[in-house]
Amino acid sequence: MIQPHTPSTRTRPARLTWLGAAALALALAACGSPATPSASGTTDAPAATTPATTTPAAASFPVDVVTGAGDSTETVTIAERPDAIVSLSPTATESLFAIGAGDQVVAVDSQSDYPAEAPITDLSGYTPNVEAILAHEPDLVVASTRDADLIGSLANAGVPTLALPSAQTLDEAYGQIERLGTATGHLADAKAVVAQMDERIQAAVDATPKAEGATYFHELDPTLYTVTSDTFIGEVYGMFGLTSIADAAGTTDLYPQLSEEYVVAADPDLIFLSDTQCCGVTPASLGERAGWAGLSAVTGDRVHVLDEDVASRWGPRVVDFVETVSDHVTALQTAHA
Repeated sequence: MIQPHTPSTRTRPARLTWLGAAALALALAACGSPATPSASGTTDAPAATTPATTTPAAASFPVDVVTGAGDSTETVTIAERPDAIVSLSPTATESLFAIGAGDQVVAVDSQSDYPAEAPITDLSGYTPNVEAILAHEPDLVVASTRDADLIGSLANAGVPTLALPSAQTLDEAYGQIERLGTATGHLADAKAVVAQMDERIQAAVDATPKAEGATYFHELDPTLYTVTSDTFIGEVYGMFGLTSIADAAGTTDLYPQLSEEYVVAADPDLIFLSDTQCCGVTPASLGERAGWAGLSAVTGDRVHVLDEDVASRWGPRVVDFVETVSDHVTALQTAHA
């Protein structure tokens, strides 16, 4: 159950952003694109929030904002309201526009494909080029990694960097949106976005019959990398009583690679494909894999295609991911009733 948030403190490139690119680099190379989790699928996901409209001038600067995550955090001071933001994170880009700071964004990285009005460039969030970033004359850079060289070089140029690494929980995702609100002069708007997200997520969870004991396989790529229940994605499934088949694989890897035999033996109740756009995997193609034609999810029409971007980013559209899972769990429970 999602608790109300208390403020505190892959294409493949876009889709493994919150999964830890380093750990999955080898697997992602299989599809031939830069190693990163994203997620765009066949569904047209609506925006999770309505852009806020609070007047930014009401915010006072300077402000101190926590940058980094976990045990690796520090505080960055933003002297004045930034009017030339460069975002090197697709998730941050979505969040900036959702909280009403879109008109302050002058450039975004090549993977920031949402919303449509985002000023997309050829900047890279994975191999950032400081000179190319500075060419946009930013007064704030937002990144999804704590790259010491990047941060140091930008600091020497007088540009603060706000690092917002992959969130591990919904609460962390909410917190990052509020950090962006503080950094841009839109804290009230950010809090409103978080409240709306939490309300919709709670409503979806409350309205869905729990599938306790049901299992799932979330496919990140055709080489069968997946997620465990201890990941951000796993947390979403866990809200509905679902358990990842990878939990019993006997590995401490949060994003393990399974064998075809393992998946067949586990026979998950539901299969979610997060590799349709990047790699052309479809529900029909699963039946061509050795032993997969007889899987319960395949014969029962319970193989579902996800929007890869929505299912891999931890910004406002995570609500759409939650609601999609809710729909499929409800269908599963109805079929079993």
